[in-house]
Amino acid sequence: MIFGIIGNVRKPALKEVSENLLSYLRKRNAQFIVHDELGAWLNQASGTMVVTTDQFVSEGDIPKRCDVLISLGGDGTMLAAARIVGNSGTPILGVNLGKLGFMAEVSVDKLTDCLDDLFNGRMTIEDRAILKAEADDGHTIHAYSALNEIAIDRGRSPRVIHLRVSVDGQYLVTLTADGLIVATPTGSTAYSLASGGPIITPQSGVIAITPISPHTLTARPVVVPDSSVIRVVVDDGSKPVHLTADGFAEGFYQLPAVFTIQKDSYTVKFMRRPNRSYFDVLRAKLMWGSDIRIGPKK
Repeated sequence: MIFGIIGNVRKPALKEVSENLLSYLRKRNAQFIVHDELGAWLNQASGTMVVTTDQFVSEGDIPKRCDVLISLGGDGTMLAAARIVGNSGTPILGVNLGKLGFMAEVSVDKLTDCLDDLFNGRMTIEDRAILKAEADDGHTIHAYSALNEIAIDRGRSPRVIHLRVSVDGQYLVTLTADGLIVATPTGSTAYSLASGGPIITPQSGVIAITPISPHTLTARPVVVPDSSVIRVVVDDGSKPVHLTADGFAEGFYQLPAVFTIQKDSYTVKFMRRPNRSYFDVLRAKLMWGSDIRIGPKK
């Protein structure tokens, strides 16, 4: 088994966690490769050759060279990992060095135990849906993919926009809002949740459509089957409308603009511990059942 490693160099804990991870893998006589930018950063930060240059691999070659990709960071690093593996089928093991970390599977203090489970065949694979979107401004069609969400918003305009939404060719609603979010179950705990959308368990076969700051109290999120084709038309306004995929890829489109969003044909694979459920994650991250009136024990 060959491990690939990527990491967020802005995380203060990355150096120590990476060095401990490499030490563990060497003791296991496990092969590994490192994203070349991370490898160069580690060698500089450590002041020694922690990773040899023959173990440096460019981002585009990582999924071809490893059996498991370890992501060291937060949910943003997990999104980057998903973009790196694409449709290769290489599973991702997320190690949370961030704050909330809904997607990362393991905390730093549990990393060794988790890797022991992996070597002993006790990990499972969970498929996560991917959205694909096409943006058509009448001249060019641009393609996007997202693990979390596709967001369409007013961009640089100070005014609300009007978004005409249809599902499978059936008219749904025209929203007057700052925009809307089309989210996967994975993305239901990200931008969609912050905008009032529902929490959806990862294996649910649905897509959530969530308005962003709608100018009516009656506008509510809508959940549709993940077989749906969602079409959004924005044709009223003087400034370009803005699309983002997972907060990374983006584009501005002159009006009228048409956006088509649906589930893609491939999934991204997350490695999971069998003794940890999604509801355990929700309780821990959202502090369900905790009494905020009671401060930390002294």
